[in-house]
Amino acid sequence: MASGKGTYQPDSDVHISFEDQQKINKFARLNAKADDIKDELKVKQNDIKNLEEAVEELALTDDSEKIPFLVGEVFICQGLEDTLKSLEDMKCKKQNEIGDLELRCEELKSQMSELKAHLYGKFGSHINLENEEE
Repeated sequence: MASGKGTYQPDSDVHISFEDQQKINKFARLNAKADDIKDELKVKQNDIKNLEEAVEELALTDDSEKIPFLVGEVFICQGLEDTLKSLEDMKCKKQNEIGDLELRCEELKSQMSELKAHLYGKFGSHINLENEEE
């Protein structure tokens, strides 16, 4: 009797060695890290959007106004030009952080695809490593 991929066979007995269990656990940890990084990416992309909106709002202000700017837990008042420069610096920093996170996420996905290939090669349809959200 031939079985297609994705067909679950409850009667079949699958032996999982200690090494295989370690690989399954490693895959799960990498998957959790990748999910955390994706969440962090969303937050940082939202931060960039907020910074861009702040720059747009500042375009409507008068050059002579002092603008309160949050630094840590304190507001400092500074001119429009300094505030725009500070916002641009913050945006560049966030973009660099996003680039680093994307690189880290790609590294994790690469490791996960290696593990996935090995585990699917060994267990076939007896294991499900697909993310339910995707």
